[in-house]
Amino acid sequence: MTRKVMSKITLVLAVAAFALSTQAAFAQKPGVEKLYIMNCGEGVAGDIGRWSPGVNEGKSMDFVDTCYLIKHAKGWFLWDTGIPDAIAAMPNGLVPADPKAVTWRRPKTLASQLEQIGVEPSDVKAMGVSHTHPDHIGNVEMFPQATLYVQKAEYDWPGANNEPRFKPSHPVELLNGDKDVFGDGSITVLSTPGHTPGHQSLMVRLPKTGVVVLSGDAAHFRDNYDNRRVPAINFSKEQSLASMQKIADTISKEEAQLWINHDKAQRDTQKMSPEFYD
Repeated sequence: MTRKVMSKITLVLAVAAFALSTQAAFAQKPGVEKLYIMNCGEGVAGDIGRWSPGVNEGKSMDFVDTCYLIKHAKGWFLWDTGIPDAIAAMPNGLVPADPKAVTWRRPKTLASQLEQIGVEPSDVKAMGVSHTHPDHIGNVEMFPQATLYVQKAEYDWPGANNEPRFKPSHPVELLNGDKDVFGDGSITVLSTPGHTPGHQSLMVRLPKTGVVVLSGDAAHFRDNYDNRRVPAINFSKEQSLASMQKIADTISKEEAQLWINHDKAQRDTQKMSPEFYD
C-alpha cells in the first residue's frame, strides 16, 4: 500500500471519527434551552401552623406562588399556572374564608409576563400542574390547546360538588407514575402523591444550570421539607413522607437543586422573568 493511499485512508478515518463525535455531541445536547420563573401570585398566610402542625402556631408568613415556563427544542412547556389573572383586578386580593389561609394578590398577570418575552398562550403546546388546588390551576384554560399532563388519580379526584377539576374538552394525558415528557430525559414528571392524591413534581435538566426539581407543594417552605413536616390538610401523611424522600433521593442522585414553589425566601434569591436560567 502506497503512502498516498494510506494518507487518504487516514484522512477518511479522521473525517468519520469527527462526524461521529459531532453526532454524539448533538445527541447529548439537552432538549431544554431556557427556564423562566414567573410571578404567579403573592400573599400572606394568616397562620403557618396550618402547614406545620405543632410548629409556628399563630405565626404569619409571606407566601409566593410560582409558575415555570420552559423552552424545549420541541416547544414551550408550562408548569403550574398560579392563581387566576383576574385577581389582579381585586384591590384587596382574594381573601379566604379561613383567616389562617393565604390572602392572595396578583401583582403581575401571567398573560403580561408571557407577552414581555414574546410568547403567545397559543405557543404553549404542553403543560403540567403539580396538583389541582386553585392556586396552581387558576389559568389552565388560558391554554386550551395545550396537552395537560396530570396524574390519573388527581384527574379523577372529585372537585367541589363532585364537579370535574378541568374542562372535559381540555386535551389531557393521564399519567400513572413518572413520565419523560419529550423522551430525552430533559423534562420528567415525578409522581409525588400525598399533598393530594395525584400530586406531582418536575425534574428539569438544564444545559448550564444543571438539574432542578420543582417540588410543587410536596413541601410549602424549606423548613418543612428539612424537618419532614406534613400539613394536617394533606391527603395522606404516609404518601407525603414517601414523596419527600423520593425527592431527596432524586436530588442526591442527580446532584440537583430543589426549588420550592411557595418559598418566598428562596424565590427572592432567584432570577425572575424576563431573565432566565439556561
